Amino acid sequence: MHKTEQTMLEERPGTDEVDRGKKLKRKVYERDLRKLQVELCHLQEAVRQTGERVIVVFEGRDAAGKGGTIKAITERVSPRVFRVVALPAPSDREKTQMFLQRYIAHFPAAGEIVIFDRSWYNRAGVEHVMGFCTKAEYRRFLELCPRIERFIVGGGIRLIKFWLEVGKSEQKRRFEARIEDPLRQWKLSPMDLESYGRWYGFSRARDAMLAATDTEEAPWYIVRSDDKRRARLNCLAHLLNLIPHKAVKREAVNLPKRCRDNAYDDTLRDRRFVPELY
Repeated sequence: MHKTEQTMLEERPGTDEVDRGKKLKRKVYERDLRKLQVELCHLQEAVRQTGERVIVVFEGRDAAGKGGTIKAITERVSPRVFRVVALPAPSDREKTQMFLQRYIAHFPAAGEIVIFDRSWYNRAGVEHVMGFCTKAEYRRFLELCPRIERFIVGGGIRLIKFWLEVGKSEQKRRFEARIEDPLRQWKLSPMDLESYGRWYGFSRARDAMLAATDTEEAPWYIVRSDDKRRARLNCLAHLLNLIPHKAVKREAVNLPKRCRDNAYDDTLRDRRFVPELY
């Protein structure tokens, strides 16, 4: 690996910059995020060259910070390598399919990393707590899921599962912010409000899910996410540590000269331009 978690740990800023009891400062966050995103680019090239197949599953309560963490992973890499899958509620046709069928259709080919923003674990969480599946379907999922994941890993796919854990008071603060902020109101759905009232039901469902599906072949990694910036950095660092890779040496690139044969100066005269308001 080009850089390990231990290296990142050694490069951590001093106590004058980081106070574990306070939110991480933006300056420190942006500096360390850039380092990790550079390393993600090295990982991307290694995955592309080796043809590795990777699935990364993100689960957690509503407002746990899954979307922001996924954005931190993907904003500086190629969507041809890092592909995000966030499936809507199943259609009437999909409800009649084998439960995992619509997820398997999005599994990676060689040289791809597929990130599931929620996954087949919907059955162990929201579907179970909200009553969208039967108790028999729920129990069957918990029984079969470890076997299926063992088959996935045995088939050569690297499966990584993250659970983002947010506390009660912080979740409440984030929901209130969504209610007030017009830039966040789209994140608030009737289902979010319903799930907010069922905190303890989701807690029991989480613990049952972890007990049944935290296996040696496909373990769960818990990320404390009350501080979103720390959560993102910790998650990115651990993801990099879980996928062995080395920095790939790239050949030097020089821009070619522009050919002057049949040179043409395009003036865009009389075309419609966007008004320059800024």
